[in-house]
Amino acid sequence: MKKDSRRLPLSEWQLQDSARLKSLFQAKRGELKLTQEKLAADLGDGVTQGAVSHFMNGRTALSVNAAVVFAKALQVPVSDISPTLAAQIEKMAASLPDTRPTHRETADTRIPPRSFDLQNEPGYTGVLQLTAQGSTGGGEDNTHVEIRGVMAFKSAWLRANNLSQKYLDVIYANGNSMEPTINDGDVLLVDESKIEPKDGQIFAMQSESKGTIVKRLVKSDIDGWIIRSDNPDKARYGDEVLRDGEINEVRIIGRVVWRGGML
Repeated sequence: MKKDSRRLPLSEWQLQDSARLKSLFQAKRGELKLTQEKLAADLGDGVTQGAVSHFMNGRTALSVNAAVVFAKALQVPVSDISPTLAAQIEKMAASLPDTRPTHRETADTRIPPRSFDLQNEPGYTGVLQLTAQGSTGGGEDNTHVEIRGVMAFKSAWLRANNLSQKYLDVIYANGNSMEPTINDGDVLLVDESKIEPKDGQIFAMQSESKGTIVKRLVKSDIDGWIIRSDNPDKARYGDEVLRDGEINEVRIIGRVVWRGGML
């Protein structure tokens, strides 16, 4: 069994990011009337004050999205919190077509241009393509995630499916437990605004025992939830049953709303 990935030691630069974030928060919370609860609300539905505390105290590594939200709330550039993540954002931005705006506000640093030309065809929206993997097997430890680039989706398709670019990330499947629905190596589009468990839907989740997993959530007939693999080989990929209170031990990262891969 793998260790809880949230409790794995952070690298030195990640610990420094946490220390800078905590120092900035302590220095500016009075002036800006900030609380950890307010920051948790800014990070999105379902994020707790405890999660914010973990970011500040070196228990959870900052993600690009979290760093940008904190930078906006603290009214500082991302580089004041994490030079490493700021450099990753700049590298990603530099890879975009020249049609990107020349002026980018700090609050929008994570977000590529809402629409840009792809091979001279307008109407596409960029979504961050991350190195993170969601395990469709035993679990995946993503202790360090980088921006790989930008993947283009039709803007009209995103609108038709009520998908907002600022909540979307692209990750990759690793493993065979979700076959035939999701295959090893498939591209997965994750909507991080959808973090409430829904019966029958597939979610990317952070498991305390397994790290990052991609599984289907099924409401139990008795009580609680079942974390289920689609692979029919239940001897290898059996159900994991969680009582109602235990669902909180699995942090839902977002719902998988699209997959792309070989047939």
